[in-house]
Parts: sequence; C-alpha cells; structure tokens
Amino acid sequence: MKALLVGGGGREHALAWKIAQSPLLSGLVVAPGNPGIARHGRCVPVRATAVDDLVALAAAERVDLVVVGPEAPLALGLGDRLRAAGLAVFGPGAAAARLESSKAFAKDLMARHGIPTARFRVFDAPAPARAFCRELGAPLVVKADGLAAGKGAIVCRSLEEADRAVALCLDERAFGEAGLRVVVEEFLVGEEASFFALSDGAAVLPLQAAQDHKTVCDDDQGPNTGGMGAYSPAPVMDEATTERVMAEIVRPTIAAMAKEGAPYSGLLFVGLMITRDGPRVIEFNCRFGDPECQAILPRLDQDLLPLLDAVARGRGLPASVRWRAASSVCVVMVSGGYPGTYETGRPIAGLDAAGALPEAEGVQVFHAGTALRDGLLVSAGGRVLGVQALGRDIREAVTRAYAAVGRIGFAGAHFRTDIGRRALARQESP
Repeated sequence: MKALLVGGGGREHALAWKIAQSPLLSGLVVAPGNPGIARHGRCVPVRATAVDDLVALAAAERVDLVVVGPEAPLALGLGDRLRAAGLAVFGPGAAAARLESSKAFAKDLMARHGIPTARFRVFDAPAPARAFCRELGAPLVVKADGLAAGKGAIVCRSLEEADRAVALCLDERAFGEAGLRVVVEEFLVGEEASFFALSDGAAVLPLQAAQDHKTVCDDDQGPNTGGMGAYSPAPVMDEATTERVMAEIVRPTIAAMAKEGAPYSGLLFVGLMITRDGPRVIEFNCRFGDPECQAILPRLDQDLLPLLDAVARGRGLPASVRWRAASSVCVVMVSGGYPGTYETGRPIAGLDAAGALPEAEGVQVFHAGTALRDGLLVSAGGRVLGVQALGRDIREAVTRAYAAVGRIGFAGAHFRTDIGRRALARQESP
C-alpha cells in the first residue's frame, strides 16, 4: 500500500514513524514533511493547505491512501476534493470538520443533541458579549470561533480580563477572521483529558486518552500554546469514565453528525473536563492532537496503517486495539519567546546523544519545527522538538524523557519541567 501523509509537524512525524513500521507499506510520500520525517518517507515541498497541488500530487503518485494530519486542510475541504477524485482519505470532509473549525457549530450541535458541555452563548458584537460575561461571572472562557492554532481559548479570571479578551477578538481582530465570532462559556472545574476515537461514519472505536499541558510555563502559568507536552495513559480516565464518555459524548456526537447529513469519518479528538458531575466537552478536534499523538502512538502495540485504511474505506473497525502496558511522556522543546515573537535558525545539537543514551532506551525525538540549512539542522518554528519516552510507569517515562531533553540544545530553548507531574502525584498518593 502506498500512502500520502499531509503535514509537516510533530504529529505528522509520529504518524510517519508509526506508518513506516507497517509491513503493508510499499511507499510513503509526505507533503511537506520535515527533516525528521524524511527518515521515514519521501518529502515533497507541497504546503499542507495547497489543496489543488495536494490532489494533483496524490493522483501523480498513484497513492492508495491519503492521511491528513493537520486541521487546516480538512477545514478547507481537502478530504472532499480527494474523495471526489476517487481516493481513500483518512480525515473528515469540510462539513464534518466544522466540529473543530467552528466552535459555535460544535456548541450548537451539542445543545441540540443533549451532549454535555459548558453553558455558553455565541456573539459577533462586543457589547452583548460583555453583558453575558457579567451574567456568567468570572472565571469564564472566551473562545475565537474559528481555527487559531490552539491559542484562541482565553481563560479569564476577572471581568476585566473577559472585557480584554472580547476586545482582542472582536475589536482588535487579533485572531483575524477566526475571531470575528466568539463563544463565551462558563469555566468548568475539574481535570482535563484528551480522548481519541476512530469512526468510519457509523462505527466507533475508542483509542486512548492523554493529558496535555497547554500553558507555556510550569504550574500552568503563562499564555496558552499549541501544547508543551503530554502523557498517556491519563489516570483520570478510568474504565468507568471512559465508557461514560463513549456513551454520553462520542457515540451521540457521531450519530448527531450522521443525522445532520455530515457523517464523521476519521479521528475524533474530544477535549474533556472531568467534573464532579461527570465528563463535559471543552472542544472537539478533527485530527490527532499535537503533542498527544506523540505520546499515544508509541503505546500502540499493533499496525496503525490497516486501522487508518479501514476508516477511510468504511470497511468496518475491529472491536478493540492492543496497547503496550507502558506509560509514555512527551516533552516539547520550544523557541525562546514562543508563543509570542521568537527567533528561528538556531543550530540544534545533541539529537544523536539523546537517542543513544543507555538511560534513554525507548526515547523518540519527533521533529516539529526544524529545517536543514547548508546541511545543518536548525530550529524553524515555535515548537521545535517533541522528546518522547516510554517507561514501566509514569515516573520512569518522565525520567527517561527529561534525561534525553538534557542532552539536546539550541540557543533560547525552553521547555516545561513539570510534564506528567499530575500523574506522578496520583501514582504516589496512598
């Protein structure tokens, strides 16, 4: 089977790494890829949002399956265009991808179908948005309606912060068209988790959960980022909670999308808050999470490619999948200043050492924002590397991951030092 993987970040490196292990794979083309991905497939310089060029590339390469990694091309309708060309695609069409590309759509869908989420309203004007903020009271959350690279959700601890967030979106247009509408919702109290499931439009197969670390600094301080690290499994998602999420959220969402004429085929990512009253949806995403994907896929103890192909062709999903009895941690190394202004082009040292450390057995380094310039590996984005490690338990995985991080360096590199701390606390509590 020949496959085309669309994307060039850390999530796509993890997907390429896992897909390349399949004995069914005859060739892997990646657009645009990155230097790390180039170890597993042939990279071609086609942007992930260049829909026409990607359709032409898939046809020219005569691929059997297209796997779309990022959300932006899905929202642009890449899945629809590829299916119209007769190709099997892992990833939803644009109508189904609205679960991520429009938070207002997702919230309205949940309200119509009784799927548990936070109390909310949608606004396109500042004054009524501010009035609803006062009705809710602080803390609350203001979210840009559209895609904002994981940075469009603003937690407001006071009404002054809420007014500022509304102004940022609707007056200053800091998120461009993505922020021309906002969702204002109540602040949910509990523990967050990221839950993943496969669907072919009808059947649903649960995968695993992870916990992400969104803010740039330790102890959940600082602005939100695309993700500073993740670990899996997530202790908060025990068997009973997982089944409740499937019964109350995942299956009803897939059924609701089919009922509304937009069957959902692909990977459904449910951002959850586990409250004392049960799981509530924070958001939906229409693709693997980043960096959750980098934490989860190394735990998958079977071939990924047939699962992706079964979803793409609607051939029926297995009853379950196999997972390693191991914990996984991914620590993200970012450019100094991220998620604000940051510099790129900084030479990266130590990757060979990170992979060769005896104490770092089981370590994988996934490239997110890297480039080769005159034969030298340099930083080329905000999130640069994801350093992932497996361990018998969360403590061993954390120790291995940070041992590897300690051997990697580039000027201005920043990373959180507390990835997995919540799981460690659970593990060590009596």
